[in-house]
Amino acid sequence: MRASMILLMLAYVLSQFYRAFLAVLSPVLSNDIGATAADLSQASGVWFLAFAAMQIPIGSALDQVGPRLTAATLLGVGAIGAFLFGMATEPWHITAAMALIGAGCAPVLMASYFIFARIYPARIFATLAGAMVAFGNLGNILSSSPLAWAVETWGWRPSMLVLSALTLCVAIGVGGLVRDPPRLVTDQKGSLLDLLRMPQLWPVLIMMIAAYGPAASLRGLWVGPYYTGVFQADADEIGFVTLIMGLAMIVGNLAYGPLDRLIGSRKHIILAGNAVVVVLFLGLWAFPTAGGVATVLMIAGIGLFGATFPVVMAHGRAFLPQHLTGRGVTLINLFGIGGAGLLQLATGELYSALPKTPPAAPFAGLFLFLALVCAIGLVVYLWSKDRTD
Repeated sequence: MRASMILLMLAYVLSQFYRAFLAVLSPVLSNDIGATAADLSQASGVWFLAFAAMQIPIGSALDQVGPRLTAATLLGVGAIGAFLFGMATEPWHITAAMALIGAGCAPVLMASYFIFARIYPARIFATLAGAMVAFGNLGNILSSSPLAWAVETWGWRPSMLVLSALTLCVAIGVGGLVRDPPRLVTDQKGSLLDLLRMPQLWPVLIMMIAAYGPAASLRGLWVGPYYTGVFQADADEIGFVTLIMGLAMIVGNLAYGPLDRLIGSRKHIILAGNAVVVVLFLGLWAFPTAGGVATVLMIAGIGLFGATFPVVMAHGRAFLPQHLTGRGVTLINLFGIGGAGLLQLATGELYSALPKTPPAAPFAGLFLFLALVCAIGLVVYLWSKDRTD
């Protein structure tokens, strides 16, 4: 089991890398193939939407086939996408490649959560889920300053081809070494519709959109264009800011995991953390040209306090029937990732529609929009039923 989890952790590092690396590549992709901020917003949104679209078949596959073949097969698809990314000559090539990469990364975290849910007690699910996400956030770190260094040293195309090869190696390792948990023998039947009929799940599903999407949009895409457009930052400076936010996300995931056992309420933890996120987005909206330490701290704070994904997942997991574990965790993930994808597309359209003078104006509008998304999710989530088991 140890080898299984190490390989799935490595796969999840790659997944986190691929969802965030466009922020650092935005300057070179603009210069080399003419990719605009709107093009990259579309490409990033397509990554999330492809990832989300795969969640339903992945949920069924986890319950019926198991995590080993599910994760290994799709990771191979992701390796093909990374290769095509490295060969891109037009912005639409990037979008197509990101769709394949998104589909390839789609099963990794849910395969791990499926194993946790089947093997370990429910009371430690949030801790294990948080640790997995925290480790995976090393991908956020690698997609910041280390990626900027690699691009400057070798170029973005060779860097992507190396990533393609690495993804393929991890896929082969998952196929060979990951072990499926014992099959659940039951006469109970069920489907996705049974989960959608559970009223207690819906506030959690809405909160998953609000808790994950805004921070993912900032880290995975808008930090780069924001710092380039407002502060004339280069790739190294963008890499530094995204590095700080990535480190904050790791700390947040490690801290949130055990808090539900210490405090005794998942709901209150999620409400408090995301309320701070709303305040910080409003701070960026009010002071978009602040720069320096103030802006970095607000961005890092969104990464730290917005890292509630594993606690929201644990909250939803507590309502799931055992025989629908795979379909349940992927449904919750669908709302998180799908919501992030829709936000990427929506913010791209919003950015295009907003006035570009002064340079900070469109970004202030984006920050206000993301604050409102999170605030609406919090209002809906107030009606949720708390669960700690």
